Amino acid sequence: MPHYNLALLGFGNVGRALARLLQRKEAELQQHYDVTFNVTGIATRQHGAAINPAGLDTIRAVELVETGESLAALSEIPVQNNLDFLHSCGADVLFENTPVNHKTGQPAIDHLHLALELGMHAITANKGPVVHAYRELTEFAKTKNRHFYFESTVMDGAPIFSLFRSALPAARLQGFRGILNSTTNLILGRMENGETFDEAVKYAQSVGLAETDPAADVDGWDAAIKVAALVTVLMDIPFAPQQVERTGIRLITPEMVAQARAQGKRWKLVCSAVRDGAAARGHVAPELVTQASPLFSVEGSSSIIEFQTDTLSSLSIVEGNPGPETTAYGLLADFVNVARSVV
Repeated sequence: MPHYNLALLGFGNVGRALARLLQRKEAELQQHYDVTFNVTGIATRQHGAAINPAGLDTIRAVELVETGESLAALSEIPVQNNLDFLHSCGADVLFENTPVNHKTGQPAIDHLHLALELGMHAITANKGPVVHAYRELTEFAKTKNRHFYFESTVMDGAPIFSLFRSALPAARLQGFRGILNSTTNLILGRMENGETFDEAVKYAQSVGLAETDPAADVDGWDAAIKVAALVTVLMDIPFAPQQVERTGIRLITPEMVAQARAQGKRWKLVCSAVRDGAAARGHVAPELVTQASPLFSVEGSSSIIEFQTDTLSSLSIVEGNPGPETTAYGLLADFVNVARSVV
């Protein structure tokens, strides 16, 4: 029965949701997949780090962080910084969940590269490394007989990357179209109910979907980096967010929303890409969609993607109102797939 030591680098909402999920699924993983594990390290940006080779009390770690206390009290080994943490945690699998850097993917790329170099499987929910270092990290992982997985980077726990990796052999992706940014979909939906743009943004901030500065969402950058990640991985065409033609939703007014509804249409921030020979074209912009479109009925913070391949003309996946728990599930699924591939 394989046993894994796990390390969590980044312990925000998603990291803590993963800790809870691992505890809830522990018996099931052992029973159905013959996998056992300990969490031997947790590192945070604001609450210190803890390493214990015998295994940490993850629920106590969650409690400490959520009450604003340091993890240092749980640690058997002093930790200086993130790189020191990786060298000292003794993990077989790293879950890298530090904040995304859209421009360069750093320092997450360095974290993942070092983890692979040290013999760990590398799993992340961070889109930056996928866009800026997918080929580098994937090839390096192969040289180390390890895996670099990232299911949670687009549509949280929905099986996007693993779908093409496992369930759709020999299917060539020609294009896709969908709603990939939960925040803007929620904002536009609330504007349909009479709120102004600013009121809808404030609500999205109040429920934790939008940041204090909502620019990454409302200006389309989060959507653009997801388009870039999908093109980079699923089409195997390196693609930067800056290559995506991008327009956000700031210019959508309540009057435009009301007029669209009167016509039986809805505004959606639509993400799309098409293969163009050896290259690709990506696009993010508000579009009017009709009731005939599968995008029309996607409500709230839900997401959808519709794939076109050379073997299947249309295949759609919808994820309803995701949150940290669904992102955590994508990380867990990657861990299970790592374990299944090496058993």
